[in-house]
Amino acid sequence: MGMGMGTSTFLIRWINFLTMLLAVAIVCFGVWMSTHHDGCRKSLTLPVLGLGGFILLISLIGYLGAYKDISILLWIYLAVLGLTLVGLLVFTVLAFIVTNNGSGHTVAGLRYKEYQLQDYSSWFIKHLNNTQNWKHLKSCLVHSKDCNDLPKKYKSLKQFKMAKLTPIEAGCCRPPSECGYPAKNASFYDLSFRPISSAIDCKLYKNTRAVKCYNCDSCKAGVAQYMKSEWRVVAIFNVILFVVLSIIYLVGCCARRNAAKRSSSKV
Repeated sequence: MGMGMGTSTFLIRWINFLTMLLAVAIVCFGVWMSTHHDGCRKSLTLPVLGLGGFILLISLIGYLGAYKDISILLWIYLAVLGLTLVGLLVFTVLAFIVTNNGSGHTVAGLRYKEYQLQDYSSWFIKHLNNTQNWKHLKSCLVHSKDCNDLPKKYKSLKQFKMAKLTPIEAGCCRPPSECGYPAKNASFYDLSFRPISSAIDCKLYKNTRAVKCYNCDSCKAGVAQYMKSEWRVVAIFNVILFVVLSIIYLVGCCARRNAAKRSSSKV
């Protein structure tokens, strides 16, 4: 069942015009991120700007190809779009595989879960155990609001004990509950008690703002859980994007075929 000669060209023209506007919005968002975010989140700005630039370029090629009926531009457009679909599919499958392992452990008396690094995929463990990677992530965590704002969020010990902490707050801002250190408030534990557990994390925890449990495996596990959640969102978004791009690709195929027909009929 073929699509009308004019219809496919009209559709591909308007689709690419809209994606060009989207690309401009992504680039503007990337520029905004680079001016408003700290050094840690700035690392995200380059992929965002790159994605915006790539979408803008591919949309421009598709738009010009459909608008001017240039078959060669539509060929280039479809080739790049086809490679994008393959890349997107591979990345999405890998994202689902990497985020398949790992979940929190419930602890009696806590409203949140605690996390253990060995539960996560070997990819996460390898990257988080890499000294350079962790050094950068740790400096981000030390300067972030995650642990620094806990005393403001939970003014009393009762409030803190009833809190539903995030994976990073649970893993990086406090010693694991197995250590048995009594909490005095949201940011201070009585370390004069002999730890119940022989776990290395119990020795690594310090009340100091710059130390906390940032060197602990429980902190790395909290970051792994956070990354897993983020990756899952990206993977689901990619599935939707893959379906949309596949439809655009099919419309583009019709537009290219029709452009080729028109150019051959002119001869």
